[in-house]
Amino acid sequence: MIAIPAIDLREGACVQLVGGSYADERVRVKDPLDALKRWRSYGFKTFHVVDLDAALGKGSNEGPIGKLLAHEPGLTFSVGGGVRSTAKVESVLALGASYVVVGTKAIEDAEWLREVAERYPGRVVVAADVKGREVVTRGWTAGSSLDIANVLKTLEPLPLGGLLVTAVHKEGQMEGVDLPLMEEVARSSRHPLFASGGVTTVEDLRALGRVGAFGAVIGMALYTGTLDATEVAREFA
Repeated sequence: MIAIPAIDLREGACVQLVGGSYADERVRVKDPLDALKRWRSYGFKTFHVVDLDAALGKGSNEGPIGKLLAHEPGLTFSVGGGVRSTAKVESVLALGASYVVVGTKAIEDAEWLREVAERYPGRVVVAADVKGREVVTRGWTAGSSLDIANVLKTLEPLPLGGLLVTAVHKEGQMEGVDLPLMEEVARSSRHPLFASGGVTTVEDLRALGRVGAFGAVIGMALYTGTLDATEVAREFA
């Protein structure tokens, strides 16, 4: 399993929010490139970039994203946030993203998802943001009335690059991961699982690896120093 630092973008800066709440921002790095360079210095090679403004329809961080992706060859980036059209999928991949992450549109429009997944096989990652067991959309502000198990069944036949499952109820809390949820997803789906939400300790990472996660996205715990980046990189970069 690999550990993947999160680079969440808001108003051109790299931030960390608690539970996805714009009112509860705990970390801000003015230049996202500084965050990337910091995590690279430890040896991390794979990164998850989210345009929070685009996810909520409040703007775009395409400029900063382009700078991140162009900074150094050979790195792997998954990029998401507000990707709700085929044109946007194409533009994100054209910027140099290894994977494009689609959430709201993928959950709400199964036919569109099938079309883009088949057009770009292995490069589309579906973000399933889960609160309790319900998949939520639109920057975690809207419920879908869909249970995660039902969503997994519909995604199973598609040529996806993976599933990014975020336990919203754990996000930014630094109280540990929802291991039963992640184990269920790993067992139920053939797609690689990228787990997110609540990673706080190295043991959290080991536990996710044991239940079958391919990767784990880490945010708050890395940025606040709760997780020792050197230790994490040594075992999981």
